Amino acid sequence: MKFQANEVLNGKYMTLNIPKHVVLLPFSLLLIILPFSLMRNSHESYPQISPVSNLNNTETKECNIFSGRWIPYPEGPYYNNETCPLMLDAQNCLKSGRPDREYLHWRWKPDDCQLPLFNATQFLNRVRGKKMAFVGDSVGRNQMQSLVCLLNHVSQPEDISLKYTSVLESIRFKQYFYADYNFTIGTLWSPYFVRNSDADPNGHSRNSIMKLYLDEVDETWANKVEDFDIVIISAGQWFFRPLLFYEKGQLVGCNKCGIENVTDLGFYYGYRMAFRTAFITLTNLTRYKGVTILRTFSPSHFENGDWNKGGNCVRTKPYTKEEMKLLDFWYVMEIYRTQVQEFKAAQKEATKRGLEFLKMDTTEIMLLRPDGHPNNYGHSKDKNVTLNDCVHWCLPGPVDTWNEFLLYMLNMKREKSAWKL
Repeated sequence: MKFQANEVLNGKYMTLNIPKHVVLLPFSLLLIILPFSLMRNSHESYPQISPVSNLNNTETKECNIFSGRWIPYPEGPYYNNETCPLMLDAQNCLKSGRPDREYLHWRWKPDDCQLPLFNATQFLNRVRGKKMAFVGDSVGRNQMQSLVCLLNHVSQPEDISLKYTSVLESIRFKQYFYADYNFTIGTLWSPYFVRNSDADPNGHSRNSIMKLYLDEVDETWANKVEDFDIVIISAGQWFFRPLLFYEKGQLVGCNKCGIENVTDLGFYYGYRMAFRTAFITLTNLTRYKGVTILRTFSPSHFENGDWNKGGNCVRTKPYTKEEMKLLDFWYVMEIYRTQVQEFKAAQKEATKRGLEFLKMDTTEIMLLRPDGHPNNYGHSKDKNVTLNDCVHWCLPGPVDTWNEFLLYMLNMKREKSAWKL
């Protein structure tokens, strides 16, 4: 079986404790009770939200939270499509009619400790007065949307995107402001990190060839990132398309270009060099004093074809590790190794300069979750959409775990360093 990768995308219910003598009441009283019972049952199709009282765990034990397994979790997710109005339709799987719910009832369990539940109030207090940016592609935006939903029952943000960018740019550079906490969160959309342009004479399309200037940073994010205190950087799927690689202004090779006399250097070369340029930029920016977090590659799960040839992701539960051994995911781990090698080299240099680089190790964890993508539930059924989304993640869904990791990492950092959150 082959898997292809590419980019396309509180309260509990009350239980009625009826005394025994109620059975002696007139039939008319039962007619009054019955509608309330029906009202309650009409909402049972939505997942139950974990009560806030269960989220007040402030103790954080240090361990390797990225080594573990997915276990069944009877509680529902933190939010749903009704309680988070800021959710994008493209990841709003419940609104779009996804019928199964099992994918909402798994939780990541580290081998040597318990991963604390997400505590929205604690998170907002940790980042009070800070700015956080997600730099990269739309999967990074996917994580930001998850975080906004996780915080929504405590604080609702103001969309301030148009205060700093044009209408067109506001789609790529989204910013929200939490006034009660003086906290700003935003995306700096740059799927390659480096300067790029269309190379196809027929114009841009989903799989048209592009030029990447691997040693020149994309200034659209580099000029803004110095204002942020926490930068979460990630990218991946866009590098699978046909690309021409330039260094020092000269064409040095390509990926899947099929051009005579141009060496096909493969996906990994461009990916490595783009991350190298991004890390060098973050290390050398004069005013940047923030914490950089690499969120490692997020795998797609296309089966039965490529992303543009009928590929889909219809599984409804995680892989077991035994199933994983039978599947061919070598390319995912090679992507992971490539970016981690660049991260480690950058981390050494950043440490010399008094900067901190951290790693959120999510690749193998998410490789186990083929059930977490929208597939064809990222749009209304009345829309004629032929491509399935096995790249992004349903909201709510497994992607919420990334923000549990994020809070854990912020708590660990607060305990170990002078950079107080």
